[in-house]
Amino acid sequence: MSHVSAAPVHEPAAPRGWLARVARLAATVRRIIGVPDYQAYVAHVRACHPDREPMSEKEFVQERLTARYEKPGSRCC
Repeated sequence: MSHVSAAPVHEPAAPRGWLARVARLAATVRRIIGVPDYQAYVAHVRACHPDREPMSEKEFVQERLTARYEKPGSRCC
């Protein structure tokens, strides 16, 4: 009588970079619905403008809302 051991069953590994793809998708959805992305703004300022201090989150949101609504006729509704 021979004993054959079954190989352990493993769950398939998640595709590499799936978290990055989910993060990009979430950022795209936020842009579509108009939610300002403060973390992306801070990362951009630190990477591209190291001599500048990023706005506070409150200042950033206020600036984005002003930019969004100051131009009449730029929206369909």
